[in-house]
Amino acid sequence: MANLRQAQKQMTRRLLLESGLELFTTKGYAATTVDDIASAAGTTRVTFYAYFPSRSELMKALIDERLNEALQRVSSPEHGSTALGLVATVADGTPEAVAAWLRRTADSWPAIRPIIRAGRDAAAVDPELTDLVERWLEEAISDIEDGLAQAGRLAPHQRRFRGALAMAELDFVAQHWDGADWKLTREQMLAELSASWVRLLS
Repeated sequence: MANLRQAQKQMTRRLLLESGLELFTTKGYAATTVDDIASAAGTTRVTFYAYFPSRSELMKALIDERLNEALQRVSSPEHGSTALGLVATVADGTPEAVAAWLRRTADSWPAIRPIIRAGRDAAAVDPELTDLVERWLEEAISDIEDGLAQAGRLAPHQRRFRGALAMAELDFVAQHWDGADWKLTREQMLAELSASWVRLLS
């Protein structure tokens, strides 16, 4: 019975997260209320508050849980979260390793794009969420910095900045790939992005 109750709680929480993301994506964060999310999840405002103290906390959970899960990021005492695969890829530094990591990441763009867009939309109107996505990007930049340090590549003062450039490229392409007319196939885009990362991180 306890296991069934736990499973029901997990399902309710998952439905609230999914409903919140769907509404943030379609209506916008500012126009979405707690009642909207609860209703879309088939529950009540009281139940919503049993899982999340506020709409802001639900948005934070989408970043902390859903986004990190999609990108295989885990908790890190140094940075908040880390993607060990990214650290290892950067430390390896070969074109093959970089291309393989970027390909796996691009496969997850349909899952991560709505979360990042909702996070940026939320940060623009909710003071509790200021720089929410940018803080997450800083954690990814730290992974690149750690990988470069492990490999002993680049001077210490270059590592963070090169990581920032690499993540800025990746973020821009990930957010605009579905709507941009860059006259590239997906394979060509990945080849260009990989070549740019190798240049930046070598």
